[in-house]
Amino acid sequence: MSRFFSTTAIIWRLAKPYFYSEDRRAGRILLAAVIAIELSLTGINVLINQWQARFYNALEVKNWDAFVTEMMTFILLAGTYVVLAGYQLYLQQWLQIRFRNWMTWRYLDQWLIGATHYRMQLSGDSADNPDQRIADDIRLFVERGLSIGLRVFGAGVSFSSFVVILWTLSDNAPFRFFGYELPIPGYLVWGALIYAVFGTALTHLIGGPLIGLNFQQQRFEADFRFDLVRVRENSEQIALMQGEPAEDERLRGRFGFIVSNWHDIMARTMRITMFTTGFRQCATIIPFILVGPAYFAGRLQFGGLMQAGGAFTRVQEALSIFVDVYREIAEWRAVVDRLDGFDTAISQARAVAANPEIQIAHRTGSNAVEFEEVLVQLPNGTPLVTAANITVEAGDRVLVSGPSGAGKSTLFRAIAGIWPFGKWTIAVPAVSSTMVLPQRPYFPIATLAAAVTYPAPAGSFSRDQLVVALVAVGLPALAERLDEEAHWNNTLSVGEQQRLSLARAILQKPDYLFLDEATSALDEPAEAKVYGLLLETLTGSTIVSIAHRSTLVAFHSHRLAFVRDGDHHRLVSESLVGVA
Repeated sequence: MSRFFSTTAIIWRLAKPYFYSEDRRAGRILLAAVIAIELSLTGINVLINQWQARFYNALEVKNWDAFVTEMMTFILLAGTYVVLAGYQLYLQQWLQIRFRNWMTWRYLDQWLIGATHYRMQLSGDSADNPDQRIADDIRLFVERGLSIGLRVFGAGVSFSSFVVILWTLSDNAPFRFFGYELPIPGYLVWGALIYAVFGTALTHLIGGPLIGLNFQQQRFEADFRFDLVRVRENSEQIALMQGEPAEDERLRGRFGFIVSNWHDIMARTMRITMFTTGFRQCATIIPFILVGPAYFAGRLQFGGLMQAGGAFTRVQEALSIFVDVYREIAEWRAVVDRLDGFDTAISQARAVAANPEIQIAHRTGSNAVEFEEVLVQLPNGTPLVTAANITVEAGDRVLVSGPSGAGKSTLFRAIAGIWPFGKWTIAVPAVSSTMVLPQRPYFPIATLAAAVTYPAPAGSFSRDQLVVALVAVGLPALAERLDEEAHWNNTLSVGEQQRLSLARAILQKPDYLFLDEATSALDEPAEAKVYGLLLETLTGSTIVSIAHRSTLVAFHSHRLAFVRDGDHHRLVSESLVGVA
């Protein structure tokens, strides 16, 4: 019961925000309409149950007029039921897509805004495959949740409606055992209850492991898809290294987990299917076993016998709803757990980002970046970089140098505000724009015009501006492909990608441009040419470069050197004026 209540609390926490969101009015109306139709369908089922008594009594006495009347009544009831069931499904699906749309946008915002997606990776694998959780788990949460919830609600309403009928029939046809009447009030109700409790307990005993197995199956499936995408995105490197056998072995291993876990699911599903199928088959004859002696004793008409059988089935099905939807609940419970884990990972990433010891001060009246007291740490708390009282003036050209692994790129991440480990105060101008160009740039799968404009919205620059920027960075051949849509990270060489990212900087002219080995794939003459272009076009920008080539010293006025200081590196500023 504690697990039931905790799971219910999680489901409510995940679902509640939608019904209090900006779309709450439409969501509540649709939900109310679906519930109202469910109540109407239950009412029709009650009328059909009463119709059964009249219809079979008419058959028993061969009353033609009553037979025709009841047939017309059934056509009316069945036709109404069909129409209402169709509209209920339509409205339920409408609610599903609105609910899923809202949840998807909500999770996308929480995952993307403020570099949360990046910090979640730094925190480990607590929320593996976020793509699956947003694309698949939200869909399954909404679809299965509404379906299961509606079935459980319908079961409750059906029980409330038919239990009165069944209790009355129990009084009209007392329980008989070997010719003796036993005064057991509502014995048909108690029979249905005992049978349902027995079935529910055994179902949970047999099918309990399905919850964990389904959770693992979703994870293994997502891991396999992720590795397939990785192979596709890195196909060139794999082909050059002839790594196909290694990838084949690794993918076979991943898929092996899927197959092994699926065999466990098969075995467990077979057992629970055999039990639930037998349970439902036996339920067909239980009411006739209980009420049959009264019928043969003349205490009940044939119509009453059939009505009792129908009412017993409805009550038993309502009480056995857990048996009927157990497999769906097991799969849904795994989805709920994955979304709950995703929520937790997002909250943890945001908590890490809210480090009170990290201060990025936006100061007015200053155009400099000031490192007052800086301690950059690794996620495990190990010191990586320290700095104190270092100033980068507006318009400076700063070269950052030091050994590999010293923390140069991590310092850039700290300045950009996405690295959450450590304590520092960095003062930046109140109004300024920043751009960081990494060694391996990212381009969305879009037109070339949108790719070179990213992250600015498509259309922010004219076609002539785009052409001028492409020609300037040495990519004139791409000027004719601006309207072509492609996977540019796979289509272009690394050198071409770096040139294209430099075109972004020329177009957007940031106040602070950080180059993290952003020209490493270019040869020295080409690198010198693009640096000269940056100095010429970004005259008001501060340029900070991480680079290992000594030839770039000529393009910078200052150096930030990483000097070993015990177990970490200390940042030291020095002038490069006069250094060749």
